[in-house]
Amino acid sequence: MLRSAIAAFAAPVSVASASGAPDLSFHEAPDGGFTFDTGVLRGKLRAGGKSSGLTDVVHVPSGARISQTYGLVGHYRVLAANRRFLPDVWAMPSEATLAGGGSVQARWPAAADRPFEMRVTYRWSAADTLEVETGVTAGAPLAGFESFLASYFAEEFNRALVWVREDEGTFAAADEGGGPWQMFPRDQAAVRLIQDGRWTFPPNPVDWRIRTNLKLPIGIRRGSVSRMSAVIMARDGDCFAVSTPVQNDGHRSLYLSLFGRDLSRDETASARACLVIGTLQDDEIVHRYHSFDMASMSYPSTLTR
Repeated sequence: MLRSAIAAFAAPVSVASASGAPDLSFHEAPDGGFTFDTGVLRGKLRAGGKSSGLTDVVHVPSGARISQTYGLVGHYRVLAANRRFLPDVWAMPSEATLAGGGSVQARWPAAADRPFEMRVTYRWSAADTLEVETGVTAGAPLAGFESFLASYFAEEFNRALVWVREDEGTFAAADEGGGPWQMFPRDQAAVRLIQDGRWTFPPNPVDWRIRTNLKLPIGIRRGSVSRMSAVIMARDGDCFAVSTPVQNDGHRSLYLSLFGRDLSRDETASARACLVIGTLQDDEIVHRYHSFDMASMSYPSTLTR
């Protein structure tokens, strides 16, 4: 019922199909990936069979381009205490299939140098809302396990904001005063994870500047031309940091640090995140977050082994 409430809340911005309802299904593509056209958002998932998240994403009503080459809500790095698993997820072997309700399930099997299996379900819960559920099963003890979820937006998305714990909560800009690479942690325990050495390994090590603690795990990229808001958020407790380069940096990116917990051998854990795109104001984004957070806990996991 709560999940249906999200779709109803999004209904004013949805474009109906010929049947009178938006198409919330992914469809197989000849290149081994998947396509989607919800009437609000159109694009590809895992184009060419690659682990690239959503690419070629267009906001249908306005024609605004949303994504860039590296895609949206793509699993990028996997890390643990003072450790980075290589190659990055983009290059790890994986497979994906259509699943119930038009969702897609992807799987990255364990390997000798990657003692974990990762599974991801992508599902549209509304024409402007994609849910991403990430599951992991540890093949060995993993301290401070992290799945780093990355989104890279089109050039016009040159404003980045994160919901931080100031007064009753406010969206803080990732401006020049925060340094070239900025991370907003959940708490001091999250800072210890961030600074345990996991980000020192090549290629592309990152020296994160620690910013204000999160109020809620919500990050926004806003377009300077289309005025679109692209929102990345995670269920509270599933995400220990939101990060971004300084907002005018060419990456135009947002990242979620998922899990941040110790896993014992054969233990399974899951984390839920969400992408929402539209002409959304700050108060509406926070409202969406609370709807998503409750809904995410009200229906069973669809991840399969």
